[in-house]
Amino acid sequence: MPSEQWTHPEPGDGPAAVAAQPSPEQVIAGLRATSEGGAELTQLLTPEGQRVPSERFDRYVEDVDDETLKNLYRDMVLVRRADREANAMQRQGQLGIWVPLLGQEAAQVGSGRALQPQDMAFPSYREHGVAYTRGVDMRELIGIFRCTDHSGWDYQAHRFHPYTIVIGNQVLNAAGYAMGQKFEGKVGDEGGEATICYFGDGATSQGDVHEGFVWAAVYDAPLVFFCQNNQWAISEPTERQSRLPLYQRARGYGFPGIRVDGNDVLACLAVTRWALEECRHGNGPVLIEAFTYRMDAHTTTDDPTRYRLSDELEEWKLKDPIERVRAFLARGGHADQAFFDSVQAEADQFAADLRDYTFNMPEPPPDRVFSQVYAEPSPVLEAQRAEYLSYLDGFATAGEH
Repeated sequence: MPSEQWTHPEPGDGPAAVAAQPSPEQVIAGLRATSEGGAELTQLLTPEGQRVPSERFDRYVEDVDDETLKNLYRDMVLVRRADREANAMQRQGQLGIWVPLLGQEAAQVGSGRALQPQDMAFPSYREHGVAYTRGVDMRELIGIFRCTDHSGWDYQAHRFHPYTIVIGNQVLNAAGYAMGQKFEGKVGDEGGEATICYFGDGATSQGDVHEGFVWAAVYDAPLVFFCQNNQWAISEPTERQSRLPLYQRARGYGFPGIRVDGNDVLACLAVTRWALEECRHGNGPVLIEAFTYRMDAHTTTDDPTRYRLSDELEEWKLKDPIERVRAFLARGGHADQAFFDSVQAEADQFAADLRDYTFNMPEPPPDRVFSQVYAEPSPVLEAQRAEYLSYLDGFATAGEH
């Protein structure tokens, strides 16, 4: 293990504080892309539910009392239950596809709860937990996967951009948005704005991600790159994409990178708060690699048993993000069985409401595909709409004869 780590600047230190970097020899001798643990992994809560003190990051979770931690537990349970219900509904033909987040609840809830109301989030297509923390109704996500909507929420009101299907494209969008925040003078103090962008380990092999890194770095954009490394880009393991841990790539672009235990909601909350604070003070971007694991298929069209071993899955079940918080709350006497039962009952009702909504969703009218495409009506679009509706009317007329 390298004895010298990247020196992360404290808020206000400026670009010069990132100068301390490990030597090439130390980097080569460091962790492999798929290595876990060690001094380079930030962890505040072990898989067994033991609290790990951190001289550096404890101050970012000083406000997390028993009630706050119970709320984080509740967030993760509700999000997982909704995810499992949506997965089942796809199997029953109610959704065209579903993208599971099973196992990644801590990374999403922890980072999502670190955001301030003025911050902006750019997701890929798996960030259902982040959407939940930003106040997006889970029912508004269903239309995407039922193929009736692109996004059903007001992204400006929730400060949560529509889902991006093209791998890595949201990183460029986020970089541009964050550059705008910098140009408009919305950074530099505690009340400033910041942007967070979510992507997976597979996306780091895409050109759009590297371009986003370059632009954000040279313009000191207030952008947190949040990589959920679930270790499988569909069937491609991380070790086939990177020789080194993904967070170490940041030093090639001139900004700090950090690896956090992605199954530790407390650590994800603390590290993301730190990174956002860096951005607010004008210190430029930060890369967070949340080291986690995708417990389910890439999507419901995927069969993970064809490319990964069951032993690997069983190993990661022991690191479940929800169970470690439950263990901490229970062993420390912070919550009793009545609390856990009430959360489970609430989650079951949450899923039942989602299911009822999905089964009773009205079919959108044919011209729905043309609505809300542009802010102002377009003559070309209106002509296409009229032609399409006339085409459909032809079928109705033919049926009358």
